[in-house]
Amino acid sequence: MEGKRTRIDIIGDMLSSILGKGGEIKPTHLMYKSNMSHTQMRLYLDDLIVKDFVRKIKKGNYDYVIIIRRSIRSLKILIAKTKIYINT
Repeated sequence: MEGKRTRIDIIGDMLSSILGKGGEIKPTHLMYKSNMSHTQMRLYLDDLIVKDFVRKIKKGNYDYVIIIRRSIRSLKILIAKTKIYINT
């Protein structure tokens, strides 16, 4: 068993989940795909919104979380660093 996820792992999971759904996802789907509680997701999501990694938008009657282009670059860097870390 690997233990608890780090903050970076959780953020990476969230950004990957959003990107995996075409760059936009409903908050509930994000919560389930990232394997988080509602409270935990709200804390991380609010932090990502403040840091301008994602935005919340409204489409019809539904809220969506969309990924910002800058976040995609950050995610690619995170994945590359993780691969280097795993291979060493």
